[in-house]
Amino acid sequence: MNTKRWIASAIAAVIVIIAIPIQIVTAVLTAEGSEWLSFDQMYNKEVMKNGSNGEIVVLELDGVIEDTGGNNGFFSVGYHHRQFLEMLEDAMEDPLVDGIVITVNTPGGSVVASNAIYEQVVRSKEEFDTPVYVSMGEMAASGGYYIAAGADYIMAHPATLTGSIGTVMSAGLNFADLAEEWGISETSVSSGEYKQMGSPFQTLSEEEEALLQEISDDMYEDFTAVVAEGRGFSDEEIDTLAQGQLFTGNQALENGLVDELGDLRDAVSHMELMLDLDATVTHYTSGSTVGSMWNVVAPMASKDPVSTILEESRATRMLYLHQ
Repeated sequence: MNTKRWIASAIAAVIVIIAIPIQIVTAVLTAEGSEWLSFDQMYNKEVMKNGSNGEIVVLELDGVIEDTGGNNGFFSVGYHHRQFLEMLEDAMEDPLVDGIVITVNTPGGSVVASNAIYEQVVRSKEEFDTPVYVSMGEMAASGGYYIAAGADYIMAHPATLTGSIGTVMSAGLNFADLAEEWGISETSVSSGEYKQMGSPFQTLSEEEEALLQEISDDMYEDFTAVVAEGRGFSDEEIDTLAQGQLFTGNQALENGLVDELGDLRDAVSHMELMLDLDATVTHYTSGSTVGSMWNVVAPMASKDPVSTILEESRATRMLYLHQ
């Protein structure tokens, strides 16, 4: 056996040695009856201020609003959608919590994920009589403003960038011209004229663009209805403000998109004043576990980079996102 074959055999052996334990662990973690290996993320509660009566919970929405299909990874930073919803639900269902302040620092994100938070904000007020304030950070745009529109009170920094009321219909990446140049084609069989609409190997037709525009317009109407209801705007006012433009905090105050200028401390103080409290302020923060790390390692072990790129390129998504 020559040197090249020895090297190839050695590499193959190493791959097998690494693959076997990974497969075993994967089988154990996914097998029925493995509830004892529950690795759900936990969150922490940190007291920001001690008070004499009442409690206000502070939640942090920081990053692109997106549901990644599970808890985010051990090494990741930013927004954890399902954990955020869990913290929000726990806070509003807790009879000892008098109010919730959400700090929002996001360019927006998924339509569905943004709506899920908005619905919980409205539910907190209507079902549990727990007021929700929003304190805007550097950016609270698109989906971030969609969520804020459901709150009882919105406070922004003068330099906050907010607004961007509108939708983006992302049909994914398109490689059609490049594929034609390099002689690359996709082999697939489908039923229905529009079944492969958004394929990275095909350019959208005028009819397909019109269909996507109709979907985008439908979600736009939902967005503007939410803002108009939350802020008391007329049809003419919302039409002027909902052209996708950004506003500073100062401008947002002038046009009625926010209620006051200030920071998190000001928002908490305003809530205490409205509720007649000297509240203990508790910050719910994200936590991570060994299971969270597995959520990163497992996908990395099971997918190659090319497959990941192709999956992303095919993703047709509705977004409340400032790009």
